[in-house]
Amino acid sequence: MNVQSFLITFREAFEAILIVGIIMTYLKRIGQTQWNKWVWVGVVLALAASYGVALVFQTVLTGFATMGSQNYLKIGIMLVSCVLLSHMVLFMGQQSRSMQGKLENKISAILTVGGVLNMIVHSFLVVVREGVETVFFFAAITGGDIQKALQSWGALIGLVAALIVGYLFFRGTRKIQLKTFFRITSVFLMMIAGGLLVQAVGIMQDIGIMGTIYKTAGGEVGEIYNLTAIMPEHPLDETQHIRDTGEQPLISGQVGIFFKAFLGYTQNPSVEEFVLYWAFYLVIIIMQGLQKKRYEKLHAVQSITGA
Repeated sequence: MNVQSFLITFREAFEAILIVGIIMTYLKRIGQTQWNKWVWVGVVLALAASYGVALVFQTVLTGFATMGSQNYLKIGIMLVSCVLLSHMVLFMGQQSRSMQGKLENKISAILTVGGVLNMIVHSFLVVVREGVETVFFFAAITGGDIQKALQSWGALIGLVAALIVGYLFFRGTRKIQLKTFFRITSVFLMMIAGGLLVQAVGIMQDIGIMGTIYKTAGGEVGEIYNLTAIMPEHPLDETQHIRDTGEQPLISGQVGIFFKAFLGYTQNPSVEEFVLYWAFYLVIIIMQGLQKKRYEKLHAVQSITGA
């Protein structure tokens, strides 16, 4: 249980640290650190909300009898987070092409319009999603005794490890130029957003909210390929694969669950998961291209008019 608590806490905490760290590093690099306090407000509210979910689940709800209701909450948070992260990717891309002007003043003007709420909502949803997922995962591995997992050394070491890795990551970005920083972090955010989308689709298909165009003979959601023998998406899938085939997968399920949490990796995606995952990247790339053309056109007009 300690090892499971460590892995769960590390991956959930690190993803939250990664995104919140990108927001705060971004604000620091453009000289808008006055917004940091609102990011922290969102983080604190999210931690309080996560603790509230854990408390309710522990003392009021009836464990596994109500765990099905978590799916609706997870779907909603994942989809909203995907939209917000996608917006951030496009926003950062736009600003990276506007650095020749008075960047700080431009961004300050943009952030002023609903900026406080924007910072709070972004940081809140990022952290609360990880917090709520941690609560549900802890409930699963302990049979509903969340407090037992929270007090384990595995959870503590996982949190410390996530903080250390996050610190080392962002310390390494200090020497990176702002334009390069935008590009690198935009890729991270886009991959996380795409992963959230495909995870939400998978959950909706599992509980019957969303159908599929390809079903098995038994009427279940069909898969277009299966990579379980290469890398299972969860240790339980690894155990089942070993039991069924007598062979170890090429890559451990512990690695698979890490990639699933970050990138939405699926060992056996449905048609909808596969198509929407890559369609998401295509849409983002097209929108970034349109942004670039719009900026170049505006820059050309300003050059002609001398504005």
